[in-house]
Amino acid sequence: MVQGIIGSELAKLIKSAKVPDKDYLIVDVRDEDWKGGNIKGSRNHPSQRFLLELDDIIEQTKDVPVMIFHCALSQERGPKAARIYEETRNTLHDTNHTVYVLQGGFVQFGQSYKNPSPIRYFKDDPELVENWREIIW
Repeated sequence: MVQGIIGSELAKLIKSAKVPDKDYLIVDVRDEDWKGGNIKGSRNHPSQRFLLELDDIIEQTKDVPVMIFHCALSQERGPKAARIYEETRNTLHDTNHTVYVLQGGFVQFGQSYKNPSPIRYFKDDPELVENWREIIW
């Protein structure tokens, strides 16, 4: 069953000793809106091509225990991709894994307040977000 993860939990995971692509993977299913920035270490698999790439994604991630999906707001594309991924992975591989959807998506993650810190928002933290383009958001 797909679960939700909040931005602060994801930030903590990214900054932990866990290794991206081995211990967890963040899958960003935004399409053209991906150009406005991304969560550091995430992979972009646009929703328009997601079903075509699904078998390859599952094969590449079959040993990754934690998968986190998101889109801009995580209201449609992210949750749908997470559900399809989980159902397909469960059918093809009998492995232990957890699938999450980032609540509020990339928009809320980037605009999350980070306190206490001289860096006020996640979007301004180079360990969490890269390629942020204020004009797009």
